[in-house]
Amino acid sequence: MDVFALRNQLVDDYAAYIESFINISDRRIREHVTAELHQGLLWPDPLLQLNPNFEPGDWIDDLVADGVLHPECSRIFRFKEPNKPDRRLRLHKHQTDAVKAAQSGDNYVLTTGTGSGKSLAYIIPIVNHVLQQGSGKGIQAIIVYPMNALANSQVIELEKFLCRGYPEGKPPVTFRRYTGQESDEEKQEIITSPPDILLTNYVMLELVLTRPHERNIVRAARGLQFLILDELHTYRGRQGADVAMLVRRVRDVCESRHLQCVGTSATLASEGTRGELATVRA
Repeated sequence: MDVFALRNQLVDDYAAYIESFINISDRRIREHVTAELHQGLLWPDPLLQLNPNFEPGDWIDDLVADGVLHPECSRIFRFKEPNKPDRRLRLHKHQTDAVKAAQSGDNYVLTTGTGSGKSLAYIIPIVNHVLQQGSGKGIQAIIVYPMNALANSQVIELEKFLCRGYPEGKPPVTFRRYTGQESDEEKQEIITSPPDILLTNYVMLELVLTRPHERNIVRAARGLQFLILDELHTYRGRQGADVAMLVRRVRDVCESRHLQCVGTSATLASEGTRGELATVRA
């Protein structure tokens, strides 16, 4: 198939459809409108993009064999499709680097292209930590999104890894979304039985720290290990200052002396060499 010929055919058909509604009496106006339409006023030029090929990293199974990840990670992090055998998962290099950076306990920021698997770069360290510490010991990670739509999407991804292949209702690591979308009954379930991983937005997290009836969530998050800020570039200016203060409050209220803060973004960039960049600590 010639995609450019197809595009031209679609444009010609659409142009004929549009022009069938146009009947301009004034010659100069008619000539101007016709010229604009022929120059592509209502349709863009063909868009060409390169599909990035990210540098390959380690296989999940190899990281397990090397003792970097808990053995159960081999079962969790696989390609799982209905009616097909599970397939091994190989990480990109930046994902491998993030997994190993998390082992140090330091804060880190991952900035890489769209579709490069930024979520796995923090989900794998979180799941690995919960497996090593044991599930059901309170909230061990809070993932903060700027929009509920992103939290909804992440729930679907977590279900693929943590629910498929396991008995219904018995994932190896528990997770729940806690935003304004949940019903009162769902929120009460979370308050009563907090998960290992809590997905929320920064406004809701602020409220949780202040509302008395949600104090059990705060108590469950004492000793919190991970605080993830997805789409880090959205927090700028006054909002950035508010979120920076929120991070400090979370650390203090949850009594998390060794809290790891992780930021991810597809559009965040810094100039200069690694040696020239300053280390920013929360």
